[in-house]
Formats: sequence, structure tokens, C-alpha cells
Amino acid sequence: MCVVVFQVCVVVFQLCVVVFQLCSGVLLCFRCVLLCFWCVLLCFRCVLLCSGVCCCVSGVCCCVSGVCVVVFQVCVVVVVFQACVVVVFQVFVVVFRCVLLLCSGVLLCFWCVLLCFRCVCCCVSGVCQLSVCAVQKIQEKMCVTHSLPVSYRLLSVSQLVSQQHLACVSNLSWSTNQQRAWEREAELSLPGQWALQRVNLLLIGCLREGRGGEWRLTDSSGSVRCECLSPCPSWLNHPVFLPHWNYIPHDASGPLREAGGWLELIGSPVLLCLCPEQGLAAGAAGGAGLGRAVGVRAAAGLLNNRVKGQRVSVSGQVGSVCPLLVVAGTTFFCFTLRDGSHTLVVLVKDVSRLSWSRCVCVGQSVCVTALRVCVLRGWRGNNILCVTERSEIHTNYTLTQEHTHTPEHTHSQPDTPLLMMSHADDEDCEEAEPEGYVIQSGVRLKESTVISYQGTVTEVVSEGAGLYVLDGKVGLCLAYQPALGRSLRAGDQVELHHVHFLFRPCPDFPPSMLCACLRSSLRVTAFSRVGGAPRSPRCPGDGALPRLLLQTNRGVSEYLWACHLSSQLSHSLVPSLQCVCVLSWRLMEMLRTQRGRGRRDIYSEMLDKFHTCPLTQYSVDASVHQVLSVSELLGFLQVDCWSSVSLRSLLSPDGSGLTRSQINSSLSWSCRTVSSDVGTGDGVRRRPLLLVGVLQLPSHRSEFRHTLQLTDATGGVACVVTETSQEDEGGQRASFNTAWTGCLVCVLQFTMVTERFLQSDFPSIQHLDQDRFITHKHCRVYLQFSLDHVHILSPSVAMATHLHQKGEDSGGDVTGSKETGEEEEEATGRKRRREEEADVSASSVTVTTGSVGGGPRPCVSMVIRVEQKEGVTWRNTGEGLKEEEAGLRMSFSVRATVIGPVVSWGRDPKNEPMTDREAEREGGDKVVVLFTGVSCRWFPVLQPGRFYRLIAANTQDPSVLIGCRVSGRSGVELHTDSTLQVRSDWRFHTLTRPLLLHTFRQVQRLSPAVLSVSEVADCSSELVSVQGLVSERIGLRDRSSKSGHTHTDMRLTLCDQTGRSLQVYLDFSHASYPPGLLPGNTLLLCTVQRRLSSCVQPPPAPSMHLGQWCTEQKCTEGQVQGHVVCFLFLQLQWSCSLCGSVYTQTCSRPCCPSNSSVFQSKTKTVIDDGTGEAHVWFSGNLVRPLLGLAECQWEGLQRALRVKGYIRIYPRGRSLVSDGDEDDSLLHFLSFVCSSDVLCRPLSLTCRKHSNQRSEELRRFSRGGRDFVTRLTRPLQLTCVHLSCA
Repeated sequence: MCVVVFQVCVVVFQLCVVVFQLCSGVLLCFRCVLLCFWCVLLCFRCVLLCSGVCCCVSGVCCCVSGVCVVVFQVCVVVVVFQACVVVVFQVFVVVFRCVLLLCSGVLLCFWCVLLCFRCVCCCVSGVCQLSVCAVQKIQEKMCVTHSLPVSYRLLSVSQLVSQQHLACVSNLSWSTNQQRAWEREAELSLPGQWALQRVNLLLIGCLREGRGGEWRLTDSSGSVRCECLSPCPSWLNHPVFLPHWNYIPHDASGPLREAGGWLELIGSPVLLCLCPEQGLAAGAAGGAGLGRAVGVRAAAGLLNNRVKGQRVSVSGQVGSVCPLLVVAGTTFFCFTLRDGSHTLVVLVKDVSRLSWSRCVCVGQSVCVTALRVCVLRGWRGNNILCVTERSEIHTNYTLTQEHTHTPEHTHSQPDTPLLMMSHADDEDCEEAEPEGYVIQSGVRLKESTVISYQGTVTEVVSEGAGLYVLDGKVGLCLAYQPALGRSLRAGDQVELHHVHFLFRPCPDFPPSMLCACLRSSLRVTAFSRVGGAPRSPRCPGDGALPRLLLQTNRGVSEYLWACHLSSQLSHSLVPSLQCVCVLSWRLMEMLRTQRGRGRRDIYSEMLDKFHTCPLTQYSVDASVHQVLSVSELLGFLQVDCWSSVSLRSLLSPDGSGLTRSQINSSLSWSCRTVSSDVGTGDGVRRRPLLLVGVLQLPSHRSEFRHTLQLTDATGGVACVVTETSQEDEGGQRASFNTAWTGCLVCVLQFTMVTERFLQSDFPSIQHLDQDRFITHKHCRVYLQFSLDHVHILSPSVAMATHLHQKGEDSGGDVTGSKETGEEEEEATGRKRRREEEADVSASSVTVTTGSVGGGPRPCVSMVIRVEQKEGVTWRNTGEGLKEEEAGLRMSFSVRATVIGPVVSWGRDPKNEPMTDREAEREGGDKVVVLFTGVSCRWFPVLQPGRFYRLIAANTQDPSVLIGCRVSGRSGVELHTDSTLQVRSDWRFHTLTRPLLLHTFRQVQRLSPAVLSVSEVADCSSELVSVQGLVSERIGLRDRSSKSGHTHTDMRLTLCDQTGRSLQVYLDFSHASYPPGLLPGNTLLLCTVQRRLSSCVQPPPAPSMHLGQWCTEQKCTEGQVQGHVVCFLFLQLQWSCSLCGSVYTQTCSRPCCPSNSSVFQSKTKTVIDDGTGEAHVWFSGNLVRPLLGLAECQWEGLQRALRVKGYIRIYPRGRSLVSDGDEDDSLLHFLSFVCSSDVLCRPLSLTCRKHSNQRSEELRRFSRGGRDFVTRLTRPLQLTCVHLSCA
């Protein structure tokens, strides 16, 4: 109504304007008449001036002129008045025009408002239409008809991104039962995962194209990345309603992704307006419309004949889709169209067409319009079809018959269809592997097979490394492709085309592996229904490994092993260490010597007909190193400690005859050694082991105080470490260089040692399977290795100085050491490393050994030479830790020679080269350095004959390093050295030969006097230092000690190369138990007491004749060769293991509580060697070979004797009799055996002569009623210790 009134006012105003304009026209006409009159008057005056001829006439006319003038003046007055009126009217007109202009402006504003109002009315009408359409679509999607989702809430994109922090799902058509069934099915498909949380939210927006071809849902508040299963290009730039979708929020702990997460559209979106039909009319774009589309074969002929400005439309089936690539700032992708045996490549690099990469999938029929022929210089094929700005794509397109070209017959081989596999074909994966392979450098090289695969992602191994598991069996590697725009989630169903199938490329991954190259395509066919498990902290997710792979182009086997190594190190290294990916890559390059394949030819990899890529050929190495953390290694050894051993195997072969005390003594200690190499040591494995950790001094909580420790974030293990000493002509010695502490190292070869301690009370060998007789058992685990088998990954500051000086001393050649030039460059080139930290490929892991924060700290130091070192023992130092310990603490002492004076420093010099002021005065003073408590950690690296710099930190007082002497009375001479108590914050640094002054380098070669076993046997000193090889270890007592172990006393047998040996008795009841006292190790024992009784091994037993041996008094053991004459005695008996009485079903002794028995056997025979006879005793395991019985016969004989308990056979005349029943079948069997010819055979014996030999004895004989007494020589009495057939 207001609009109508306003329009009437406007009409009235316009009429007024018309009237005013008419008045203005009349006034204008009057002004024109007045102007004409003035012109006539002017002309008349001119005539009067010019007519001087006729004055009369002039006079006559003068009057008339005066009258006229008067009249004219009157007229002028009238005109002037009229002019004033005109001026006033013009002013009025101007004013009226201003008012009119103002009114026109107001009218214009009113029209603008009216226009805006009309526009708003139109927009409201459009929104109303969209709203009505949306409501209709919502009603159609509802599970209950004729109802609206009252519980659902419309949400903007910005609200979704900012408010929704949990993964969720929204489905408008779900009922409650359907939702529960969906959740149950999702959780059953992936055990341990939770289904997505349902939310009642509605999303309406416009689908638009984003950067890099991604799709985004946009509204007025913002946009969010959108993933579709089967997108259609016609959805773009149209308002849509999303009835079913998942939302995955941003994961801050993962790699760098879109900050707002992403949407997953399940099914097609609902368009809220009608879309125009896509396509071009025939004849558009230069004749390249749908009506003139040609097949692949016809289009292939156009590639060789380029016509400027020509555009072509091609239809065909998609054969392959390559991923999006960014080269030199240009983003593009390629796909191929095929028709039978013909293939055509289409290049898409137009920014507005990159979204096609989401729409094109393998096997789909498409038609692409307005294509032009272009040249691709990086590819040998050169000519390809390229998409233009006017190109359109039509999916599910079928070429009409009239435009179909019938293919001609050709001799080219048709494309071989790809093998489509799924998880149901996993059993046949090994059969699909090609049989032929080539052996190269001990590594098998295999050819991969190109297949297609459908499956479900069941595990995300490492998103950053592009590693997944499909169907719980098949591995998937996407590292050879650019990173996906959307990360795969557990539960996604994927379809892979043109992927490479590899069988066992890496033993740390599933046997069947699928690897995607630049020609492979991956499409998600169904989104995951679960929210996904929390991200594992061990998975490297920053994409460093794929970038390193892109730079070096290594094989897939090496890459997979580097990924596994990175996962292990991420878990095992200390938290302060970063860049484990780069560290793993460097370690892989060191161990896997195969070089990269050079630069990748991406165009040939994507477009060549005969496909070649880095995945075409791969290596298989089953002996690749297996990386373990320290905790995993300790757990494996501790579990395997008792499960891998049989107590019966720890006894001697004749263990069936051992008594109770002998059995328990033999079981009290045992050890097991396992080498990290393949097929060596007590345990055999298929893969060598590898350890990565930091070498450190033992802590006060460590079980072993004598060794270094290899630690990581999971734990620490004691290590018995040796290193090569250049001063000792390359011999192995205990570790002495403190520069190794704090280094991050990789141990390539080592030996795992498990010492078992067992306290038991087994009655007999038959009870070894009963654990109730075990009172206590425990084990100790440690490692043994040489520093020659250690690779430095990150050196400490001291090691960097050591390597630098070592290189200068050898003229820059350090190839003789295990540390490579790369390690030395890392230790010395810290400036260059800082510059390269910006590039991930050149970054490295560093270990900080200096103080954190603050500047340099002052300190004092002095150089000492260790002369003698004592062992770590429990001593009463007067500093009680607990009331019950009465001040007993672990401690040891070192006797050293002071080289020079105490020197002050402004900072810690560590192991820098020795200076002149540190040797200003000639040394020679002796000092006893005492280590107590925490300072005992220096025990493993302090070795006799080595130079060390002792540093007292945070002080400038030289007196702290000056030892104190014992005060004595006047006139009494003291022969004691000064003592120096080491504090907990003091440091020792080894000064190796290159770090010493020239005058001290020769002194270092003068090591303490260390004797060999033969030299100790021939010397007369009471205290000696001996070095030898341990050949045997025997426990002497079984008791508990302060240190916690049970085997405190032991006897070691040392030998040398000459074969001589000596026995060493050790007592650790008041000392810390040292590891490494094992047979096969070489030990250095300092300042041990020498006794002559047990230092020389007796020579081998000589060969003796029985007749000669009867008169020989000195020889107690000898070798005899003779034959058996007859048996004198044979006794087999089951004896009680406790009291030794005869044992049948129970012990024959009534008061004996034992319920176990042992089998004992002994016999006595007559041996003759031609020079004399001897009575020889046999017992234990020697009886069975003497009787010539097999093992099964001997066991059957023992079982048969169980009931009777014992049997004794002896000769009586010409027959053998027994004390028992003569009809016993067992008696007849033994009698037959003892009297057989098999028994009376030649033998070779090693016998020991009895010490109580009597030369003669009185014998009484009766003949014919008379008694005769005579003296007879008693036969030689021997005991057989070894038996063999002659």
C-alpha cells in the first residue's frame, strides 16, 4: 500500500514539473521577442547616423524620433521591468530546480530502497524455495515418512570445525535399531576399536574445488575438506544437502594436515537445485563436442599429425590413473584411456580440472572433450593429449554405434588383464610369486608381479611412512607415491590397481606386501566405521623417511627395514633424542651396502608401455639384522634362561651314579652363551641381532659394578667390554677409554651371557623334574663384546676430541679404526651439521654430554698413571647408609703415580691433549686413590698402565687434589703413600697415546709386569699378576653372601698356549661378584698369591708294563694294554641316595626317610699284558662298555634289578655263583655275559695305582692232610679311569 501511495505522489510531482517547464517555455518566447525589438532599434540608430544627407528630413524626423524615443524608453522601462520579472522568475526556477533535484535524489534513494526490497523479496523467495526443497529431501531421507527430524540441528561449517572435536557420524535415515546394528557390525569387524559416535546434525553447503584438486564444502562461515567415494563433476558449484557423512577432526599429534579435519560423504549428496545437463553441443569448441567424440584408436592416429588449434573429444575406458604430482611448482596428473590393444595418455594440468583426479577411476568409461595434442619433453613418447580450459569430462559414457570405428586386425599383443585379488586369495599369494630369481652378492633378487587388489585396512602401521596392513595379512607400502590428501584409517575399504606384489621383502613385515608406484592408483570404496585407535608414539609420522627415499631412491627392502628400525628406535631411544628417522636411515645405509638406483624417471614410470620402476625388482635377504631394545633382550634371555635348559644336561654323562651332594653341587652354577651372529653360539637363529644404546658408567643401582652399561629408554644391561690396544701391538684389553661413555652406539656383534644360580636339594637324578626340591634360583644376564664391533652413531664431546687427535696423529688416515670417516666428520664438523639441520636428510642425532645451561665452570686437574687396581669389596668406611649395615659400602682403591702438578682451568678440559704445564716438574709421587659409593662407577675404565686426567669441578683450590699422609710419631719412618678420596662430582678422562706429550708416549708402553701361566709356574714371587685363558670353572661352596649371589667361592683353571695350567681360588663372600668369569674368556688377575701346590698340570700318563709297574713306586697313573683273563667280582645295586643302603621299593634301613635311590655298579677283573697280571677295579659308567652291553640292555638290566635291589656274582671254581637264588634269570644272564668270549678281549686302559699296595702276603694251602704256609707276591691293584678297545 505504501508503495502505491508513493507512486501517486511521484506522478503528481512529475505533472508539476511539466507545468513549470511550460511556463519556462513561454518566458523564453517573450525574451526572444524583446531581443528582436532591440535589434530593430539598433538598426534604426545606425541608419540615423549614416544619413547625413538629408538634415531636413532629419530635423523633421527628429521630432518623430524623439517621440519614438520616448515611446521606446517607455518600452525599455517596461522591458527592464519585465527583465526583473524574468530574473526573479529565473531565480525561482533555479530554486525550484534545486528543490526538484533534491526531490529527485530522495526519489532515487527511495527507488534504490524499493529495488533492494524487491531483491530481498526475490532472495527470500529463492531461499524459501531452497528451504522447501531441503525439507522435501529431508522428509524423503527420513526412516519414518511424513515426519521431520525434530532432534536434528542445522550446523554451519565453522561451527562444525570449532565445536566438534571427536570423530562422529550422522545419518538421517537411521532408526535406533539400525544404528545399534551398524555399531555392532563395525566393532566386530575391527576388534578393539570403537564405532563412530552418532550426532544429529545437518549440513548444507556448496561443493567447490579447492587447492590441489581437493573438494571442499563451503558456506558463508567457512569451508572444510570433503572426501567422496564416487564424486561427479556436476556436483561442483551447486548447493547440496548431506544426509549421511562422517567427520574426522584434526589430529594434533599426527603429521601436518588440514587444521579443520575433513568430511567423508557416504553416498551421493542431495542437490537442492536442478543442474543443467553437462556437455557441449555438437560443433562447439572447434568441433570437439560430444557429438563428434572418437575412440582411442582414432585419436591415437592424431598424435602424429599435430594441427594448430585442433581440438578432439575422445571416449574410452580408463586403464590407469596416476597420482597428483607437483614438479617445478606445477601440479598435474595423468590417466590413460584404452580400447582393446590401444592406449592413450591424457595429461591434466589445468588448475580448474585437477578435481578430475577424484572422479576418474580404473575401469570407468569416460569421454573427455576439447583435448589438444602437446609435446611432453621429459618422455620418450613426446606427443600426448592435454586438457584445455574448455575441456569437460563425462563419466559413464558410451560411444554411439555410428561413431564407433571398427578396429582393424593388428599383430600387436593385447594388454594382459591385471590380476584382481582380495584377502580370500592370500593363500595363493606365494604361488603368484615368480619363480625365477638371480643370486647377487649373497642376496636374492626377485621380480615383482603387477596385480589389482581389494581389501580393508586393518592397521595403520605408520602414516608418515605410508605403511598399512590390509585384511590383517597383506602389507601396503605407499612410500613410492606422493602423500595422500586424506590419510587412510583402519576400516577403510580400498581398491588398488597396478600395484606390485612382493613376497617376503622384509622379515619384519607381513610376507605378502603390496607396493604402489607412480602408475598405481588407490581408491577408497567405503569409509571406515570406527574412530581409530590412539596414535602410537613409536610410529614416525613426519614423513621424513619418504623424503629420504625420494632423495636416495633405495630399494623397497631397505626402506621397509629402515621403517622398522625407526619404529624400534622411537620406542627404545631416550626421549631427548630426535630425528630417529634420519638415524635409522644412516644405520640402514651402513649395514645395507646396496646403492640406490639413481634418479627416478617419473614419466617413463607412469607412461611407458613396458613398465619399469624401483619396485619392478627387489632384494630378499632373510639374514637382515633384527633390532631389539634392551628390555626386550633382557626379557627374552630371562625367560629363556630356565626354559631352554634341562637339569639333566647340566650333569656329567655318568650322572646316574652321582650322590645327593654331587648332584646339587653340579647344578648350583651353570651358564649359557648365545652369539648375536647367525648360527653361532649355543642358540641358532636365522637373523643376527642388533643393539642401539648409549654406553654409560654403571649406576649405584646397577647389579654389576665392574662393567659398563648399554642403556636406552627401556632399561640398561651390563656389558663386559674389551678394546684393541695399539700400545700392546693390537691385543685386546679391558676397556680403558672414558671417551666411549656418553656415545650413542650400535653394537653389531656381541655375546649374550646368562649365568644361572640354583639352590636345590635333589635326592637323586630321578627327581630333577620336581620343582619342589628347588629352594631358590635366579639368573644374571649381561653382554660381552669388543669395541671393534661397535659403530658410533653420535659421539660424545670427548670421543670427538679423541677421533680428531687420532686422525691428526695418523696423518688423517683413520681407516684402521671401526669408526668411519662419516662418524669423524660428524664429531668434528658440528658447524656444518647445524647448517644442514634445516634439511631433514642431512640432520643427525647428537648426544649432549656437557652441562645443561650456564657457562664454563672452573676446575683443577692433574695427570696420573694407574699402577695397580684393587677389586670392589664391601668395606667399613665409617659412612653408614643404614643402621643395620654399620657403614659397609662398596669401595676400591687405585695406586697411581702423579705425573705433574695440579693445574687450574677456566673450563673442563676433558680429554684435550696434554699441555706442558701439566708436566712442569718431574713427577714420581705415589698416591692411593680411594673410591667409595657412587664414585665406584669409574672401576670399569680405570686400567693399570693408563694415563688419566683427574678433574675436580667447581673449584680453583689445588689442595683438593693433594693427598694426605698418615701422621706418625717423631723418629718413626712411615712407608705409606698419600691418599686421595674421590668425590662424587669428580671426573676421569683417559689420555690415549696421541693426547700425551712426546716424552710420555714411550712411558705408556711400559705396562705392569703381567706374567703368563708358564712364567708364574717357573717364578718364585709370592704376589704375581697373571693373564690366561679360563678352561674350567668349578664352584666350591654354595652359600649366600652380602652381594646377593650364591656362588661365592670358585676355582678357575687358567692355561696358556704351551698347555700348562694353574688353578685360581676366588672368594667373593665380601666382594662384589664380577661378570665374565667364564670358560673361554681371557682374564687378567692382578696381585694374587702364588702357591706351588696347584700351579702345574701333571704330564700325560706314561705307558707301563704290569710287571715293571709292580716295582715302580713313583708312577701312580699309567696306560696299560692287555686282555681280560677272568672276572673276580661283579656287583650291581640300587642304593639309597641318602644313606647308601640297599634300596628295593623303600630303603632297607628302617629309620631312613629317603624315597629315592641311585644305581651303582662295580666289578673286578684280572688283566694280563704278558709281563704280569693286575687286579683292575671298574665302576660307574665303565662297567657297561666292559661288559659289552648296549644302552638299552643296560637300562633294562637296571629295571629288572628294581625288585631285588642288588646282585653279586663271583667265581667258584669254574663257575660263577651268586648270593641269591641260583634259578634267577638275571643271574643266568650276567653269568653268561661274564663268561663269554666277547668279554675276554684286548683292552687299552688308563689306570691309577692304589696307594696301599702290599708287596707280599701269607697264603695257607692244604695238601694231603698237611697245611703249608708260604709268601706270595700280591697282584698289582689298579683302578680304571678310562677304557677303550685296543
